[in-house]
Amino acid sequence: MPDNLPRTSTDTNDPLAKLDSSHDLSKLSSSSLAYVEDLYLDYLNDPTSVDEQWQTAFAEIPKNGFSSHALQLGPSFEGYSLFNPPAVQATEIADADSELQYKVGMLIRNFRVRGHIIADLDPLGLADKKIPEELTLDYYGFTQADLARTIRSGTMAGKTLQEAHERLKETYCRSIGVQFMHIDDFEARQWLRDEMEESLNRIELNHDEQIRILEKLTEAVVFEEFIQTKYVGVKSFSLTGGESLIPLLDLAVEHASEQGVQEVVFGMAHRGRLNVLANICGKPERQIFREFDDADAESYIGRGDVKYHMGYSNDIKTENGKEVHVSLCFNPSHLEYVNPVVMGRVRAKQDRLADEKREAVLGVLIHGDAAFIGEGVVQESLNMSELQAYKVGGMLHVVLNNQIGFTTGPSQGRSSPYATDIAKMLQSPIFHVNGEDPEAVAKVTRLAMEFRHKFKRDVVIDLYCYRKFGHNESDEPAFTQPIMYGTIKKQKSVQDGYMERLEQIGGITHDEAVAIELAKKERLEQELAAARSPSYKLSYQAYEGIWKDYKGGADADTPEVSTAVDIDILSLLGQRLVHLPNNFTPNSKIKRLLGQRQEMYQASRPLDWGSAEALAFASLANEQHQVRMTGQDVERGTFSHRHAVLHDAKTNELYIPLQHLYAEQASVEIHNSSLSENSVLGFEYGYSLDWPEGITIWEAQFGDFANSGQVIFDQFISSGEDKWRRLSALVVLLPHGFEGAGPEHSSARLERFLMLCAEDNMQVMNLSTPANYYHAIRRQVKRPWRKPLIIMSPKSLLRLPEATSELDELANGEFQKVIADTVEATDSIKRILLCSGKVYYELIAKRAVEERNDIAIIRVEQLYPMPEAEITAALSSYSKETPVYWVQEEPKNMGAWFYMRVHFAEGISAHKLSGITRPESASPATGSGNSHKIEQRSLLERAFND
Repeated sequence: MPDNLPRTSTDTNDPLAKLDSSHDLSKLSSSSLAYVEDLYLDYLNDPTSVDEQWQTAFAEIPKNGFSSHALQLGPSFEGYSLFNPPAVQATEIADADSELQYKVGMLIRNFRVRGHIIADLDPLGLADKKIPEELTLDYYGFTQADLARTIRSGTMAGKTLQEAHERLKETYCRSIGVQFMHIDDFEARQWLRDEMEESLNRIELNHDEQIRILEKLTEAVVFEEFIQTKYVGVKSFSLTGGESLIPLLDLAVEHASEQGVQEVVFGMAHRGRLNVLANICGKPERQIFREFDDADAESYIGRGDVKYHMGYSNDIKTENGKEVHVSLCFNPSHLEYVNPVVMGRVRAKQDRLADEKREAVLGVLIHGDAAFIGEGVVQESLNMSELQAYKVGGMLHVVLNNQIGFTTGPSQGRSSPYATDIAKMLQSPIFHVNGEDPEAVAKVTRLAMEFRHKFKRDVVIDLYCYRKFGHNESDEPAFTQPIMYGTIKKQKSVQDGYMERLEQIGGITHDEAVAIELAKKERLEQELAAARSPSYKLSYQAYEGIWKDYKGGADADTPEVSTAVDIDILSLLGQRLVHLPNNFTPNSKIKRLLGQRQEMYQASRPLDWGSAEALAFASLANEQHQVRMTGQDVERGTFSHRHAVLHDAKTNELYIPLQHLYAEQASVEIHNSSLSENSVLGFEYGYSLDWPEGITIWEAQFGDFANSGQVIFDQFISSGEDKWRRLSALVVLLPHGFEGAGPEHSSARLERFLMLCAEDNMQVMNLSTPANYYHAIRRQVKRPWRKPLIIMSPKSLLRLPEATSELDELANGEFQKVIADTVEATDSIKRILLCSGKVYYELIAKRAVEERNDIAIIRVEQLYPMPEAEITAALSSYSKETPVYWVQEEPKNMGAWFYMRVHFAEGISAHKLSGITRPESASPATGSGNSHKIEQRSLLERAFND
């Protein structure tokens, strides 16, 4: 029976609406069992909390589970066995007292389920609220005598009905509205109920705590006013109207430190970001003001980002004397796309601390209301919250609810009552709170932090506020929201409101409050003067802490390193990769595969792609470099080539050979992901930001699906170093190759990645041998150069007999950016074909069939950074008059053709380059297998004949 059973007077199926004047319980339908369920669960927790007659009935339920007895409350319940207690006649429990208790129970439940509907949440008072009848006493037909009756069960035991009704309104309908009855976990639901109802959802703050809140509100208000005064009309995406966010975050950090949290990672969009940077993260205001003045423009030509996208890290001291490291992640204008990045960073930090309980690092995400409900990456990220590979012990979500998105109101922006309704997919509470009531904000912050800590789940605070100015400071919001902004103009600040409250209760004098404000203003004036000092220069955090031994910049500045591993070590690692416990029963095909791999690791059989990859991972783990890999179906591999995670054929128990190499090895994590590219890719990018010494890999099911994560590629992976001085060595595997599988299973859109390449920002490869893949993976870790690596990984090559390598190539070889032809370079060479990836094997097969030794075939394995020297060297053995062709499977307007043509035109070789491609096309590939074969034959024919 769902816990959020609707109780509306307009619902024709509502059992309460069907009761006649006698309230005969025998006429109730089975939907009323929700009430009985609550009674029974209350009884299990505390038998004395329910009426004696219910105690008698519940006591007879079998201890070992529910029997076939049915709860007999009338004909409508026949055959229903949710609780299966023994038969209880309606006449035994439906006396006047029990009937009253029943109605009281329904009243209480309806407040828990629907009280938030009439809570006083909107600071502007524009919400048109209609009180649901089921929240009124009249709805139940209570008499004056009933109102004086004492309730005997539940949390309201000992209270009169009148008192209980007032307490329920105080708890659920004041400045806090809570949605929690959708939570299936009874313990969590009961804990929330008790915490809220026993305190009436109020918090008792001492004098110092009240002053702290006032100070943080003052900091927030004064900061925004200062910016608006000193930088008139300049974009800052002001927090004005939502300043309660600052004491909320301050209290969250304080509570977190008390719970043992050592680090807090924040993620947010631009609204209020500068305020958070200054007043939560402790970024010097002078640095922010210098960015406003834009006085160092020459230092940022072609790089950098706007001030309200920047991040910052700092060690701050909490009021309880503990030190907490806080980080605000950089974020582009794409609002919610930072969410999985923050989650990945939190998980990496927890793993670094060996924090298996997920208690030492807290993630806090600050959302806009329109974006939270509107952007799909939010749902994807929420869905990851309880998955093994992505758990972080619960994120704190704060929705900065301006009640508007740019110029779009809620009725145009969502189909649900609340911007937070998407979060109801989780077993987590949603706290709606009026931002103009700072002490209510303090209450829900404490509740949220305690819930997250206790139950290790995400929790949501929906902070209702308003946006005083337009979307930015030069925007006129009254064009589209005249009523709202007419009200906002009359609104006093939350600081003024709280100051008046403290003055009324004697918590502070007017002069003391003014002194706090003047001190903040004076400090900002000093910081502005310092920012404009001729001697002041901006400096940014980069390559510190765990990043001090790593570098970005140009590839040419980083020497190559050896990626070879002694052949005896590789063989030993290989034997451990094929060894299974005695009690493990593998699938018969897996058993045969392991036998083949054993031969490969003994050098008696060539290595295929999967076996070389396994050795790359094993050798890195053996050298104390952590390996983490996620993606759809990565455990087995989309093409059934990896089998890193084995399933017992009899018990389905798992065994991961890579985790059983040596006692002192580094961690190896390989996890299937949710069916998502966007959020999973973002998570792994975030993880890579905090684990430079290991390898973090995301593999797409098919490379074509990478465009579902295009924002992460464009705004983070390719540009993070240029914009924010943040390095990442994330490896992205994108299965790529034209094999007649159709438009969505052929192309990883190589051309798009090459268009993103500049300033050695990342690496793009299309590899052709297992050995080169092995060395590319090891090279990614062994070199101190940290750049993302995009690999067009194979599909058909995974099992192609020609696409294999010898064990010695792993033990004694190195990564090859360009692989020259094995055919001797003589004057008889009439044509040179450059290519990359799968098409190479089709070219050499055709050359062999036609016995065309007058054609040389050179493989370009690394496309970016462009290996100019290696290409020049590979071509130098041939006459400058010999024509050179770039051969690719992709259409002319895709693949690497335009990219290669530009670089040749810029003079990397004296040879002229022509292209042999499929005709230009709006779609990557045909959907007909036979058409593909015709196209492929034509392509190969043109490669060999003019």
